[in-house]
Amino acid sequence: MNIIFIEEKINEILAGLEKEVMECVMNESIDKKNTNIQMKPLVSAKKILINALDSIKMAEKLAQEELLK
Repeated sequence: MNIIFIEEKINEILAGLEKEVMECVMNESIDKKNTNIQMKPLVSAKKILINALDSIKMAEKLAQEELLK
């Protein structure tokens, strides 16, 4: 499994999510409540991607350890 490639792609997606969050925060035409509502899916997506990357790294580490046995 190419962990570096996966990590690069996830980081690209995270950068896009952060850009969307900044656009929500900087949009002065919506109030704080609606800003928070719009940000929730973005924050959740970020957490899911980070957790997925951590899981992939852990699985790769365990697979490498099994090969060394």
